[in-house]
Amino acid sequence: MNPTVVGIVVFACAFGGALGGIRLRTILPDQHLSDESRDTIKVGIGLIATMTALVLGLVTASAKSSFDEQNRTIKHTAADILSLDRVLAQYGPETAEIRKAMKLALAGRIEMMWSQDQSQRARLEAGDAARGAELLAGRLRGLTPQTDDQRWLRSRALDLSERVLEARWLVFAGHSGSVPVAFLVTLVFWLTITFASFGLFAPRNATVVTVLFVCAISVAGAAFLILELDGQFEGLITVSAEPLKYALAQLGQ
Repeated sequence: MNPTVVGIVVFACAFGGALGGIRLRTILPDQHLSDESRDTIKVGIGLIATMTALVLGLVTASAKSSFDEQNRTIKHTAADILSLDRVLAQYGPETAEIRKAMKLALAGRIEMMWSQDQSQRARLEAGDAARGAELLAGRLRGLTPQTDDQRWLRSRALDLSERVLEARWLVFAGHSGSVPVAFLVTLVFWLTITFASFGLFAPRNATVVTVLFVCAISVAGAAFLILELDGQFEGLITVSAEPLKYALAQLGQ
């Protein structure tokens, strides 16, 4: 989901609902806007506003939880890659080519994951770069340790490579976002009804329209920021690449 498009849709529905409510007030018979009718409508809208706040909180929590999980995964992956490099360095000079290939693979992964080029991102989603960790594990299994220390280091390297491989799948699994479309549709519908009620009971003047306009922009901005947070690797709010860049700078030393 494109955060900008969703934000525009939320604004259009909310502000359009408010203008529709203002228009509706001028054509409804007076008995439909009696004190008893107002009290009933206000109770119903209060219920909808409460449910809207609940759904908005759930959507925000879902996006934030997914973002934090991806951030932790990236940090753990960087630590595992650095540990793997040090283990291979201790194993011996025969791992020099593996370490070099690992550094090149990591550089390519960073470029694709945080690239604004859609073709690069398509390659990531298609899994073109996903085979790197599997090839690395295969080369590690091909090592022939000569001492007990090398056997232990090879075993440790295989464990670390499996953790890197697992982290890769975790990143891919969370790459599509965590905010359900049904939640967003429901949220937009309830916001439209709520703003329509605001317009229905508000006096028809420029100050009221301006306030409703600002409120519509505010809820649209909230929806935009939530989806930006859910984007994780693209947009204004992204998971930091610094842990992996630091690991890349340290590899091979």
